[in-house]
Amino acid sequence: MQLQYDCLVAGAGMAGAVAARRLAEAGGKRVLVLERRDHIAGNAYDCLDEAGVLIHRYGPHIFHTNSRRVFDYLSRFTRWRRYQHRVIANLPRDNPEEVPARQTADGRFSFPVPFNLDSMKAAFGAGEGERLGRKLLDAYPAQDQVTILELRQNPDPEIAAIADYVYQHVFVHYTMKQWGQTPEEIDPNTTARVPVRLSRDDRYFQDAYQGMPLEGYTAMFRNMLDHPNITVALGQDVRERLDLSGEVLRFDSEPFHGAVLYTGPADELFHLTYGRLPYRTLDFRYETFPVDAWQSHGTVNYTVDGDFTRITEFKHMTGQSLPGVTTVMKEYSRAYTGAEGETPYYAIISPENSALYERYRALAGRFPNLHLLGRLAEYKYYNMDAIALRALELCDTLLKGDERHG
Repeated sequence: MQLQYDCLVAGAGMAGAVAARRLAEAGGKRVLVLERRDHIAGNAYDCLDEAGVLIHRYGPHIFHTNSRRVFDYLSRFTRWRRYQHRVIANLPRDNPEEVPARQTADGRFSFPVPFNLDSMKAAFGAGEGERLGRKLLDAYPAQDQVTILELRQNPDPEIAAIADYVYQHVFVHYTMKQWGQTPEEIDPNTTARVPVRLSRDDRYFQDAYQGMPLEGYTAMFRNMLDHPNITVALGQDVRERLDLSGEVLRFDSEPFHGAVLYTGPADELFHLTYGRLPYRTLDFRYETFPVDAWQSHGTVNYTVDGDFTRITEFKHMTGQSLPGVTTVMKEYSRAYTGAEGETPYYAIISPENSALYERYRALAGRFPNLHLLGRLAEYKYYNMDAIALRALELCDTLLKGDERHG
């Protein structure tokens, strides 16, 4: 195996694909990419459903970054569709007799999230929302946004009440569904950071570079992995071929001294030796309708009621031209159990869980050529751009090490 490959990469998602291409191209490494699933692109994988709609199988992925390096790197493998993500909250009105802006026939109403000056008008009515918005602008003249904590600390009771409204109608119920927590269990530091924007900017992200791969994520990953030094093996679980029981890392029973980049769950790499790391998983329910568009935005959050967190309509994001049919996806969050078919999505960060992860990281640290990379392997939350940058920087380090030892 050492004669055939210089590096092993476990996982063909963002972390693994970016690293594989960088090592193969800049370092001239012969890289074997092992992917447990039957497709590349990881959780960003997109494909056509039975109706011909391009969907994201593992939930919506919107690319955004402030890193020019990441944007330039990925732009080598895709053209971009200009897209600025906008999200609205859909919720029942506290007082159905009121008729605010954006109220629907069923008595529900919506406003942009993060909460902004337009949200204020939808929530409190045009006149009152305008007045409260001016009060916020006067109170915080030099800020683009203000946190709930800052609002709550304001001596003006009306301004403090805005913080409570945002907490109740945007944050707390949604967070309870997303993380399976009670209000008492939700980290108050997280609550304190919830923003209110002091503008009408309704973009969900404000990064310098935003867009969607013009031909989809899977096509971008296919281009990235298309290199003579890269071999991709689908349906291959690296844990069945990697032996970490001795002093030397072995692959297919033979010592392997090249770099091994592992992007899967750290606990599963070591066969749950210390127990399972807690995650949240997601269930997706798809519905197809014989209409051009089913909702007004790509993502609609249900922040107060409903047992799902949000509904995604992909055509808003992808720009796909497909008249007379659309597919939406409802998203349900629950605890990850490790059962067949489940996907771990979000690490549940706590002192106890972080301590458990450190025990697994120490096991990996016994092997100098084993590198944990990515959301699952590092037990952290990363946006796509952040993990792409992590992969590039890790490869920088590995290639510099080769130069020193060369």
